[in-house]
Amino acid sequence: MIEPVTKINSDLDYIEGCLILVNKPIGWTSFDVVKKIRSFIKKTCNLKKIKVGHAGTLDPLAEGLLIICTGKLTKRISEIQKLKKKYCGEMKLGASTPSYDRETYENQIYPISHINPEIIRNNVDNFLGMIYQKPPMFSAIKKNGVRLYKLARKNINLNIDPREIQIHNFHITNIKIPHVMFEVECSSGTYIRTLVHDFGKKIDSGSYLTSLKRTQIGDYKLSNSLTMKDFL
Repeated sequence: MIEPVTKINSDLDYIEGCLILVNKPIGWTSFDVVKKIRSFIKKTCNLKKIKVGHAGTLDPLAEGLLIICTGKLTKRISEIQKLKKKYCGEMKLGASTPSYDRETYENQIYPISHINPEIIRNNVDNFLGMIYQKPPMFSAIKKNGVRLYKLARKNINLNIDPREIQIHNFHITNIKIPHVMFEVECSSGTYIRTLVHDFGKKIDSGSYLTSLKRTQIGDYKLSNSLTMKDFL
């Protein structure tokens, strides 16, 4: 495990490499965070160039742990991306959106009168272990060199091959129908939006993600992260 920095200052060797745990706020893209940190380092250390990257994208509407690597440590980003991840979030039953989250408006409504807490909890096990899921069209995955979300915004839908992912733990923490709160521990490459979407279909309804927070990546925890205010 690479030891993360706990305080940002000009004395750190950013070129040799630093690992920074950031609490990404809602509304920021992962690249927004990278740009802000890169700008800070260049300004405070009087550098013309510095490599900065993140180890695992968080959607703009999601918050929580984002790992930033600088300098020579950017070579280890792919290694960090493979680590297990933990999330807590909330889904809304009885409706769906094209993006599977709040980025787009509800476009389909489904019945929920047949749903009760027992049905919700009994269907969690269907999503444990090695499963296949299709990434959402509203994602940064490239198809023929074009980001899928750019095609989705033009109402172009493509057939996306399902990917094998692993759900280590899926736990319902609170139920106030139509809202359901949950915790998930999963492998790299898992789309929580898709998990929520597929869960809604499994209980003969619809569902979309209303909030998401990443709390852990491997042994790195959100509780040890720095806020963007530390950089601003």
